[in-house]
Amino acid sequence: MTTVSVVIPCYNLGEFLDEAVDSVLAQTFQDFEILIVDDGSTDERTQALLASYSRPRTRVIRTENHGLPAAKNIGAAQTVGKYLCMLDADDRLDPHYMAVSVAALEQDQTVAFASHWLRTFGEEEKDWTPAGCDFPGLLDLNTVNGAALVRREAFNAVGGFDESMRDGCEDWDFWISLVARGLRGIVIPEILFHYRRRPGSMSRTMMTGDGHARLYGYLARKHRDVFRLHLPALVARREHDESRLREQIEQLGLEHFEWTRPELEKRRDDLAVAERRAARYSAVLEREALASQAENLRHALDTATSEALRYHADANRTQGQIHQLQLSMSWRLTQPLRSIGGWVRRILGGGP
Repeated sequence: MTTVSVVIPCYNLGEFLDEAVDSVLAQTFQDFEILIVDDGSTDERTQALLASYSRPRTRVIRTENHGLPAAKNIGAAQTVGKYLCMLDADDRLDPHYMAVSVAALEQDQTVAFASHWLRTFGEEEKDWTPAGCDFPGLLDLNTVNGAALVRREAFNAVGGFDESMRDGCEDWDFWISLVARGLRGIVIPEILFHYRRRPGSMSRTMMTGDGHARLYGYLARKHRDVFRLHLPALVARREHDESRLREQIEQLGLEHFEWTRPELEKRRDDLAVAERRAARYSAVLEREALASQAENLRHALDTATSEALRYHADANRTQGQIHQLQLSMSWRLTQPLRSIGGWVRRILGGGP
């Protein structure tokens, strides 16, 4: 009987598949089989790759697209290993994953599944090191990685994965179901699983909008009795987490202030210098404006003075002409006519 069956569900992830398969083939423990479940891939590259895929101890089956949980269940039903590993097509196993995990399960028959610490790669790199996978912690956060090694009889005892959970968290639901039945798990404190972080992954999509809250609500309703039993502890955990987050936010605020204070002080000094320059510039502009207005007034005054002098000169010239006319011979000779004209106007009422 084969010891480990590795089921690799694959939907349009052909570009990563070789890495996943190679990580299994590179195991220091070599008693295993690999089954790739093509869950109705539509990507041409993936289809072409799987049409003629040939690797040691590796089979490929193709199904209609039923979603990730169903693909895992189909793979489990088509394999014979004593232990099951569900490996996503874009993830990788550490070379010692099987040796360490199988040894842990063989050593303690009361352990139903063995999880591990993991390291993310790809878009983000960090280590995830949970301490355990019992209640109430497992109800608050999924502390078991998706590739944890599980006994086949434990898998069958809970009926495999919930095929209605096509949007994610089917593995979390599976681990809760196991522990709720008294099937204990452990977390091996070694990094034996490598989880790819990439845009468009199911886990990334699940965390957008209300996806995670909706799935968590489904888990709480499905496992109502377990959640009710551990509700006080869950509330206490959340309050503790909230308090810790507030402290972290406050600390980040202080660190941000300390980090930005020198720059803020420099900006204040720069602003003060700029304001002084602006004040000086404004004073210069004001003086220039006043000088321009004074120049305009001087120009207007000069113009008015010139006009007045010209008018005075014209008046003097006219007065001189009148005086010359009065002294002229023609003025004296026409004096009687002007007198008669004045007399006629008075008779006719035309004025003086």
